[in-house]
Amino acid sequence: MTIDILIKNGKIIDGTGNIAFKADIAIKEDRISKIWYNIDEEANKVIDASNLIVCPGFIDMHSHSDVGIPYDNRLQSIVTQGITSSVVGQCGYSLAPISDEFFDVFKKDFDMSAPPGVEPAELTWRTFNEYLEEVERTKISSNIIPLVGFGPVRIAGGTGYDNREPTAEEMEKMKEFVEESFRAGAFGFSTGLIYSPQVYANIEEIIELTKVAAKYNGLYCSHIRNEGGQLIEAIKEVIEIVEKSGIRGAQISHFKASGKTNWDKAIEAIRIVEDANNRGLDITCDQYPYNRGATSMTALLPPWSHEGGVDEMMKRLASKEMRQKIKSDMLGGAENYDEWYRDTGPDKIYVASVKEESWRDIEGKTVEEITKIKAKNHPIETILDMLLENECEVEITVESMSEENIKRIMKNKYTSIGTDGWGISPDGPLSYGKPHPRYYGTFPRVIRKYVKEEGLLTLEEAIRKMTSLTAQKMGIFDRGLIRKGMYADVVVFDIERINDKATFDEPHQISEGLEYVIVNGVIVVEKDKQNENLPGRVLRHKS
Repeated sequence: MTIDILIKNGKIIDGTGNIAFKADIAIKEDRISKIWYNIDEEANKVIDASNLIVCPGFIDMHSHSDVGIPYDNRLQSIVTQGITSSVVGQCGYSLAPISDEFFDVFKKDFDMSAPPGVEPAELTWRTFNEYLEEVERTKISSNIIPLVGFGPVRIAGGTGYDNREPTAEEMEKMKEFVEESFRAGAFGFSTGLIYSPQVYANIEEIIELTKVAAKYNGLYCSHIRNEGGQLIEAIKEVIEIVEKSGIRGAQISHFKASGKTNWDKAIEAIRIVEDANNRGLDITCDQYPYNRGATSMTALLPPWSHEGGVDEMMKRLASKEMRQKIKSDMLGGAENYDEWYRDTGPDKIYVASVKEESWRDIEGKTVEEITKIKAKNHPIETILDMLLENECEVEITVESMSEENIKRIMKNKYTSIGTDGWGISPDGPLSYGKPHPRYYGTFPRVIRKYVKEEGLLTLEEAIRKMTSLTAQKMGIFDRGLIRKGMYADVVVFDIERINDKATFDEPHQISEGLEYVIVNGVIVVEKDKQNENLPGRVLRHKS
């Protein structure tokens, strides 16, 4: 039997956290067919991994690559950092389900994710299953692990952007959409509770929908309701949802204490997670290794200003009276929302991308700098004008985290690694703006900075957080380890060369040191360069 790929002489880190060992790996079709100390068999492709690390393909616990696939299916920034599978549909935003009745509402949100100057992609699907089938037809370079998001469910069910509880009929509709999604293969139910329309939901609404996910042995993933002043209360809400819904566990997205005045809350936040696990719950988290977050600039505004969707928000931004109320709330007059502006300040909020050409010259600059450049009276006026003139299509990065907390959270045994980005590229439709460097560099950065340079983690610990920990959490037991019979998602990298080149000033840079990335037994990256192969698959949960 001829082997398809033979990896010789590599130092294998198998994903379990166990120490490395020397052995060869044989790949036949899409599986690892043999692991032994010296495999001397004929192979179509032989990779000499002498002085290189061989490990499972990295699994991105928190990804938004589904947003970019309609515009570029290469997922270049993702696959070139060694990511072979990504958990998508995070923060309550998936690309399905869509109801015909509220199609226009969903399409308005979807169109805002189109790259500047690019015609929005056509929405040819409605159900979650139809969406997954569309991705399968599109073909992709690495695997996706889909979640169904609360946002489209709330829109499809009819409650939408109204700040109210759903009627009994609307709740039943939402449950039906969640159920169809799990039957189609969703691995979990995600929420983004700082984002409209999800911010309007109370805990009872979320629990009722999470009960449906529990029936299918799904997972609850949450961008929690507050990562700053009410961080502790928000984590406790996740735990309550798990306890009352009966779901098997929860994943807290991009775990952090946001804003300098809240940094001391990280210790208690970690303790609460540990205590929950000690009493039998399954609560874990993920993290990206940077001190800046990223989101839409609209997230800076108080929740009430989002009611009715983008069109109504635009009307408020154009109203002198409403602008004054928004400004007052952003300065501390509102309660129970993530007050990023007040907690971080205009000198820590950077503009990553804008829709309109007339604003392109300020990409990469802070709101404070832009206020001076544009001769505005106040930084909040800058924010409101920018949103109004760009039809709310402004992305930002926010310097809100401490390095000490990044290390503290990373070291915790319940923390896995996620990019909170998506597959973009230095060329093509997704090459615009100054996106967060995590899109290109998250996984190599953990190895380069926190393993090699600082010794915070051993390489074995880091690889486990990037592979088997996420696979185990998602309930995927045939990926995430180097084992005979496992799917052949494999990374071969040079520990001496591995480097995240992307920076906040120059983010569109491919990572270095990835000698080979193999997805489902097919080489997709060789010597840091992606080829044209698209062997990625849509993984479907089987309850």
